[in-house]
Amino acid sequence: MKSTGRMSWPIVIMLSATATAGYICRVNISTAAPLLMKEFGLTQIQMGSIFSSFLLGYALFQVPSGIVSDRFGARRVLAFVTWLWAIVSIVQTIVGWGPFNMGLTLSIPLFMIFRFLLGITASPTYPASAQGVSKWILPHYQGRANGIVIASIGIGSALAPPMVSNIMIKLGWRTALIASALPALIIALIWLKIKEPVQTDIYQTEDRTIPVPGPVNKNGLKSLSFSLLTLSYTLQGYVGYIFVTWFYLYLVQERHFGLLSGAWMSSLPWILSIISIPAGGWISDKLAAGRFFGPVWGRRIVPLVGMAAAGILISVGAHTGSAFMAAISLAFATAFILCVEGPFWAMMMRIAVGKSGTAGGIMNMGSNVGGLISPALTPVIASLIGWENALHVAAGLAIFGALLWLGIKPIPTTH
Repeated sequence: MKSTGRMSWPIVIMLSATATAGYICRVNISTAAPLLMKEFGLTQIQMGSIFSSFLLGYALFQVPSGIVSDRFGARRVLAFVTWLWAIVSIVQTIVGWGPFNMGLTLSIPLFMIFRFLLGITASPTYPASAQGVSKWILPHYQGRANGIVIASIGIGSALAPPMVSNIMIKLGWRTALIASALPALIIALIWLKIKEPVQTDIYQTEDRTIPVPGPVNKNGLKSLSFSLLTLSYTLQGYVGYIFVTWFYLYLVQERHFGLLSGAWMSSLPWILSIISIPAGGWISDKLAAGRFFGPVWGRRIVPLVGMAAAGILISVGAHTGSAFMAAISLAFATAFILCVEGPFWAMMMRIAVGKSGTAGGIMNMGSNVGGLISPALTPVIASLIGWENALHVAAGLAIFGALLWLGIKPIPTTH
């Protein structure tokens, strides 16, 4: 791929398809959770521990996977880990089956081990994609490119509930999880046919053009802006992962939707996010490139509005007595909390030019530390003060995360 002033759609779509396949493997267990809880007699808190096991492995290996991505490149790393996603997703179905029926005492640790391993193998997904975007995509398209890649969150989360629920009702949760690994296998085979794209020959920021190999922000990872960016992304991850892990169960167990109706309703936020995430990146690119807002406020506007709106809608959805209105409000809250992904990753690339894999790993580790805490902590808070107040806590954190963007700005580059 050469620098033609246009975005390279094929590689962006491939990165998004890869992340989508990985996300289906990641969230499949959330939809299978009701049958898992019934078969193994799990409580909400025990199920939350299984959810968090994935995020522990995922968060711990964000920085190493970012460093590896900078070293070996996006294509090699993603081509390798897609095979691992499929293998681990299939192997975890042996828990409680035939000779592996070891009772509750060992079933929970086994689930946690397999989900932890899946988290490790999934950890390079977005750092490697960020390394690829920073290397192959011109910077004035990076907001929308990151938005399209991270729209995999919405696509994977929209596809998984109806896919998994329909199969598990007919054939059981094990067959459903095996079927959910098939997209990863397909993507792994496609990567075998893809060659490394050619690096762009200029690095054009919103305000100037710099020859490759380009500048490196030596102090970018130590800057206040990067610390605030990571903290804000941590809070965004805390809020976002509540919807990734608990939204379906919340609708079924707290709002009394049926298994199938809850599955379809829990797909709504992710359908909305398929639109909102790329749209947030596109709007951010346009605002950052324009003269009115410029590269600082142009990148701030979408996170400020998106995270604040999400907080308001979460509180509305938590408080309403209507199950339908709660589902709608929380669905739009999810779309808003995720529309900020493109600006986050584009700003990260402006702060840490030349180290996007590593910086992306650090920032994404923050998000997943938040995501590690929220699946386990949310049901605990709910057991103490109720689900409504647990969601109000998340709403407050979303608004605080938005306000942190007032202190975030690009770091000047040095040659």
